[in-house]
Amino acid sequence: MTTFKPRGKKKRLIKLSRQTRWAPFWTVFKIHGAGQRVHPSAHTHVKRSWRRTRTKA
Repeated sequence: MTTFKPRGKKKRLIKLSRQTRWAPFWTVFKIHGAGQRVHPSAHTHVKRSWRRTRTKA
């Protein structure tokens, strides 16, 4: 990718990277209870990897 990125594209890429982060660990206890072992990534809104899926940004 180029060295210089337009500001709008950068903002879109930042938003997309935030959507793919894991959810906070306390959401596991809130949703499933204290006895369950569920990975926080199960609660993320968007499941996308930079390798697998391309974006339109």
